[in-house]
Amino acid sequence: MSGRLGAVSLIVPDYDEAIAFFRDGLGFAVGADIDQGRKRWVTVEPPRGGARLVLAQAEGEQVAGIGAQGFGRVWLFYETDDFGRDAARLVAAGAVFGEVPRVEPYGKVAVWRDPWGNRWDLIQPA
Repeated sequence: MSGRLGAVSLIVPDYDEAIAFFRDGLGFAVGADIDQGRKRWVTVEPPRGGARLVLAQAEGEQVAGIGAQGFGRVWLFYETDDFGRDAARLVAAGAVFGEVPRVEPYGKVAVWRDPWGNRWDLIQPA
């Protein structure tokens, strides 16, 4: 068997707010936005490929999971070919960086939080 990771689900408070953040902050394209009655099937796709995000609007007890899917750890990693450009775009869209960029053996990196509190790494590979 062979395959690839096609998507990761991200719990968000509102579909449209999340679409706007990923579109404006990271340049993602909306891959799907399908009304399914009480919920929508919404995917956003990175501009240079990779796994899609399935935006899952929280309901009921899921609300407690917004921003906490990584249990306080960085669990999402966004690669860029221009750190400064994408860091500025993220901040303009509402992201908050928790540190100044640093250089590691694998590249330039800094931790940031999306508007819901999820911790990400922005990485420009070495």
